[in-house]
Order: sequence, then C-alpha cells, then structure tokens
Amino acid sequence: MITVSWLEGPAPYQAVWNDMRVFTAGRTPDTPDAIWLVEHEPVYTLGQAGKPDHVLNPGHIPLVRSDRGGQVTYHGPGQVVAYCLVDLRRYGLFVKEYVALLEDAVIAVLNGLGLEQACRKDGAPGVYVPGRHGLAKISALGIKIRNGCAYHGIALNVNMDLTPFSGINPCGYEGLETTDLEHCGVHVSVVQAGELLARHVQHALQQRLSRGKSCYT
Repeated sequence: MITVSWLEGPAPYQAVWNDMRVFTAGRTPDTPDAIWLVEHEPVYTLGQAGKPDHVLNPGHIPLVRSDRGGQVTYHGPGQVVAYCLVDLRRYGLFVKEYVALLEDAVIAVLNGLGLEQACRKDGAPGVYVPGRHGLAKISALGIKIRNGCAYHGIALNVNMDLTPFSGINPCGYEGLETTDLEHCGVHVSVVQAGELLARHVQHALQQRLSRGKSCYT
C-alpha cells in the first residue's frame, strides 16, 4: 500500500524535511510507503555535496543545505513537490533503477499532457522538454537513501515565477534554461499535476511489486 497525502502549504522546507527524516528513522518493514505532495515557500536547497559557488545571487530567498543528492535548485509556489518515502528493498530496487522509475513517472505525466518530447538528459538527473535554446528543465530530482529507504523526491514546475532560477546555476549547470507547464502551453493546477504525478509513481511501484522482484539485502 502506498498512501498519498497533501501537506498544507505553501510549507516551509525545513519542517517538511525534518518530518521526512523522522518518518524514515521510525520505519519498520511493515510501514506503508507514502507520497507527500506539497508546495513550498520560496527556498533554495543545496544538496549534500553541492557546491556553494552555484548559488549566484540568492537575494532575500533563504538557502538550506539539505541531505539529498544533487546540486542547487529552487522550490516555490506554483511548483508541486512529490516526496516519495519508499522502502526500496520492498521492490528490489537499486538507486539507479529508482531514479529511472521516478523520471519515467514524470515523463509519463508530461506525455499524457501532450508534451511528447519530454526526455532525460545524460548525466543530469531530472526531466527536460524543448526550450528556446535546446533543452529546458521542467522537473528536478534528488533523493536520500537511509537503511534501504528513500526520501526526498521530485519537483515539477507547473505555473510559477521562474525568475529565482536565475539566481543559481540550476542543478549545477551554468545557463541551464528552466520552464514550467504553463510556458509549455499546458494549463493545469498544481493539485491536478500533483495528483497525476502521485498516480504515476504509485502505478510504477505497484507494477514493480506485481512482477515479483526479489528484494536485495
């Protein structure tokens, strides 16, 4: 069973991050997996091994050093974040497979909304769509594994102020273009996008489980 719940938002990043760590630390083999959907208050987050020099001009937006993988990204209103609290052993998933599963779920959502050119980019986790000058990032991904269980997850830009991305090198890439569904001509609400995202992640994990993959140790 995978529960899905919306957190009240816009929510402060630090509080949700703390709740994820508490949830993961208290898990047992019988704890159901969960997907938490939320919009955040404006915040830059820097991954555990992220380089501070990718933060160019944060201005009034706070910066939080997180324990997820990856470099720096921005969260704010108009973006849905799906925090996936998943026991990878339950599905026999290794980290690279899990990352690919999450990316596939985002691509499936975008394909269903008419963005059929949504894709991955070699060496740069996340999901991209055609932009003004090549590929533009529409979804960022970062995870943390503790005792075989994952937390953090995926962010999908829906209808947001993209200006704060100019204050950083998004995900550590200078000049990387970012976009959202609205700029791609897709008019959906944050709630609609979040529900679609959760449904596709649920489906992918349940399919994995139904194939009877043996767990690793």
